[in-house]
Amino acid sequence: MMRKSASITKSKAEQRVSTEAAPAHVPAPGEGKRGEQGYLGYLLRQAHAAVRLKMERTLADLGVTSPQFAVLTMLNAYPGLSGADVARLTFLTPQTVGVIIRNLERDGAIVMTRHPVHGRIQQWTLTPRGTTLLKACRERVIDLEKRLAGGLDAKAEASIRRWLANVATELQED
Repeated sequence: MMRKSASITKSKAEQRVSTEAAPAHVPAPGEGKRGEQGYLGYLLRQAHAAVRLKMERTLADLGVTSPQFAVLTMLNAYPGLSGADVARLTFLTPQTVGVIIRNLERDGAIVMTRHPVHGRIQQWTLTPRGTTLLKACRERVIDLEKRLAGGLDAKAEASIRRWLANVATELQED
């Protein structure tokens, strides 16, 4: 019995792919649609992903994740927040914030108190250990923020901050 060659046993679609398709070029950040030609929403997400990855690496040896840093930052700025408030401010799910809060409490970085009127509401504040941890994180993140603002003068940075805040405000109202 005669054996069929490999090209005969392939489906027509497989044959087309193997003869027509060259490997696709994936553009690097800053190229093509990942650069100035890209959609603003995509570019914002790409920038966010790059910043978050850099932040994760920057904070890793402190044992702090980017979401934990966000929670510590918000509790420092607004002591006594509930877990639901923290979730809204950090753009995390209530379930994720619940895990983060339990871990930060276990590590002695935050402490819970009951709301004076609504006893079922748990309010969270930083402990001295949490304040020290946040300070160490902030020192590293400030360096990252300086790198982000590199090449911008004060006026350009203020304009970008205003634009980003405006985007969040405008889109939230829809």
